[in-house]
Amino acid sequence: MLRGSCAAVQLREVPFLTQVAIRATPGRDGTLAEVLGLDLPSRVGHVSGGADGRGQAVLWLSPDEFLAVGPDEADTGVSPEAYAAGLAHALGSEPGQVVDVSANRTTLELSGARARSVLEKSCELDLHPRVFPVGAAVATLLGSTGVILWRTGEETWRVMPRASFTTHVVRWLLDGMREYR
Repeated sequence: MLRGSCAAVQLREVPFLTQVAIRATPGRDGTLAEVLGLDLPSRVGHVSGGADGRGQAVLWLSPDEFLAVGPDEADTGVSPEAYAAGLAHALGSEPGQVVDVSANRTTLELSGARARSVLEKSCELDLHPRVFPVGAAVATLLGSTGVILWRTGEETWRVMPRASFTTHVVRWLLDGMREYR
């Protein structure tokens, strides 16, 4: 995996996270919350649980789309497939869908004093802490590539592109980091 670092910003991969896509009607999610072990976020763009990227977290990405993110099977003893099956069972007869998407996205972590500046070069969102606080997550574009952007700390961000676009996104971020060497 390509990676980079300089005094003001570092880029690394966070490998093997469990990721489960959930399509469900907000407000009808009590059983899902029981299986997840935490409540779903209160509104789109928010994260519940480990908003700092540690442990289990649920990102609310669009009106009926959530992404459960957590440690890998080696840490939990539960396979992503079994986890997704448990959530699907909890959904019951409610309209919706649960899919293991662990292999769909790569998780990159950009951190350091200039991490936000690097992202602002190629993301149209206002990333100022008043607008995009720790614990916020959205589906957006970075350059011309779709990613999930999740702020996990004051100077730490998770960038989650589809696996097939990872090399492109890494090179894009490394190029953006170049001026901070």
